[in-house]
Amino acid sequence: MICRTVSIATAALLLVVGSGAMAGATGTAKVWQHDGTEKTYRNISIRIARQELALTTPDGLGTLVIGKAACMKQGALVECLPYDATLFQNGQKRRIALRSGSVWLNPTTSAQLLPDSSAQVQPHGVLISASSKAGTFFSLTGTVDEVQK
Repeated sequence: MICRTVSIATAALLLVVGSGAMAGATGTAKVWQHDGTEKTYRNISIRIARQELALTTPDGLGTLVIGKAACMKQGALVECLPYDATLFQNGQKRRIALRSGSVWLNPTTSAQLLPDSSAQVQPHGVLISASSKAGTFFSLTGTVDEVQK
């Protein structure tokens, strides 16, 4: 397998080059707190801008921004290992210390299999799985709604 390092900005460029019209708010996120509570958020807006991946709730009141990640191209997919996230909610900005995570981006117009898995990433899709140092687990599947150069 040939891997080469790319930035989130390059991943965004790949999505722009490979994309037609972007769909509207197709993300579904699940959050599991360390105390066992679970919450599902539907119709999450997924936007790539200024080398950041922003995930916004449909009411616009909460946005999680993944600002820093090490990214590499793996076949047709782009895999990013995030190491910085910020939550904007209720007028406050809170840094989220990540323990681990992965972001998969599919810049193509066809579904792609994850390496060594039967799971697929949809065309122009995003698949995220991450955990915080505080014990919160987060996952998201969806399609990129907007890419700004």
